[in-house]
This record gives sequence, C-alpha cells and structure tokens, in this order.
Amino acid sequence: MTTARRRSRKRGKNATTPGRERNKRANASQDAATYSCSCGYIFKAAVTTNVGCPHCGTDQAW
Repeated sequence: MTTARRRSRKRGKNATTPGRERNKRANASQDAATYSCSCGYIFKAAVTTNVGCPHCGTDQAW
C-alpha cells in the first residue's frame, strides 16, 4: 500500500495556478447576469443575492 503524498510548497506567496491566471486574463471573476424586471426593464448586473432594478428599484428574486 502506498501513502498519499502532498505537493511540495515550492511556490512563492504570489504564485498562482495556470487556471487562476487564465481566469484573471479572461476577467472570469466578474460574474454578471441578465435580469428581467416586472416593470419590463431588462438589465445586466453583477450576480449577488440582492439585485435592484435600476429603473424602478424593485428587488429581483434570485
């Protein structure tokens, strides 16, 4: 039976993984969604638990 090995900690403090670096370049951390309000206004906003319509101020359900 072999024992599990951990990766060595040779990376520096500021080193990032290739996937994280790719996401930074693609700006993937800035999630946005398209919302459709009951007033008829359709808008794009950041994905959060509380989004208000910029037209009428009504909170949008998530």
